[in-house]
Amino acid sequence: MNALQRTVAPINTRLARATGRTGRDRMANARVTAAEQRELQEAARRCGTSLSEWSRDVLLREARRADGDAVFTELVATRMLLVNLLKPLVLGEKVSASWITEAMTMVRKEKHKAAQEVMQQYTQTVDKESSNGDTVG
Repeated sequence: MNALQRTVAPINTRLARATGRTGRDRMANARVTAAEQRELQEAARRCGTSLSEWSRDVLLREARRADGDAVFTELVATRMLLVNLLKPLVLGEKVSASWITEAMTMVRKEKHKAAQEVMQQYTQTVDKESSNGDTVG
């Protein structure tokens, strides 16, 4: 592939992305460090898109996402149920069917609040690690 072909290919790719969509005439900017920019560029490269396209997809996906992530909420609910069931079993106590029903009802009522609390804990941990210069992940 010669230099002209290498130049034309990216232009064709960019033009193909624009086909069939409304023109974009606004910008959403964010200041990042050099290290953060490299990290974002690598994430975009792994997805096979430009940084601009990848960033737009991520921003819109997050903006459109519901406040509560259903999978995360159900994972927290499962944890709540297990913790509530394991304690009496470890202590050698019998667990009746009505007790299990009660526990399940409590989990159904409290799971959204519990999931929000767990997510806040993770967010606070990430914020602390970021402000200390630690790498998250």
